[in-house]
Amino acid sequence: MEPDLDELLRSLRVWDTELPSFDPGAAPDEPLPLFTAWFAQAVAAGQTEPHTVSLATADEDGLPDVRTVMLHGADAEGWAFASHATSRKGRQLAARPYAALGFYWPAQGRQIRLRGPVTVAPPEEGQADLHARSTGALAAALVGHQSEVLSSEEELARASDAAWERAAREPDTPAPTWTLYRLCPDEVEFFQGDARRRHVRLAYRRTKDGWVKELLWP
Repeated sequence: MEPDLDELLRSLRVWDTELPSFDPGAAPDEPLPLFTAWFAQAVAAGQTEPHTVSLATADEDGLPDVRTVMLHGADAEGWAFASHATSRKGRQLAARPYAALGFYWPAQGRQIRLRGPVTVAPPEEGQADLHARSTGALAAALVGHQSEVLSSEEELARASDAAWERAAREPDTPAPTWTLYRLCPDEVEFFQGDARRRHVRLAYRRTKDGWVKELLWP
């Protein structure tokens, strides 16, 4: 018997736990300190993989695309993530260097949304970031061909085995197309869910004079 999708959807509940409070009046003047605090709280709450984030881009025709990537850092220069410049996302960012990021931490009923221009870090910085990571991360980067058509699972297995062997043997091997990107947000929104649907939404908007904070209707 096939599952009934509608029935499954109606059976689900969200935030079946005690949610934290959020006082937007006490929020800092810039979004990065609040992001750092919320990230630390998500880790402490046991949120699974809080460093994963949805990345939305658009192609040359303006058609949207989204996937999950890993956050590599966040500082005054922007929120960093990485990929091959030759991948679909890399090509889209080359054509339209503007993107959006979306974090969702259901353990606390929280979302963080960012959007803004994307820049490419210097190649040496991207390679240093890659080599500071695990052998598996380097092996995956060395496999390459991201987003290209794969002829068979056996072909992937052979390429992956060879890449793992090389990554273990030569941990400083460069992956030429591996690229570190930074999104410098024009807008950042912090969303705190509420069981009574009185969600708190605090938006930061960058202006020539600095950040402006605004509350949004849920």
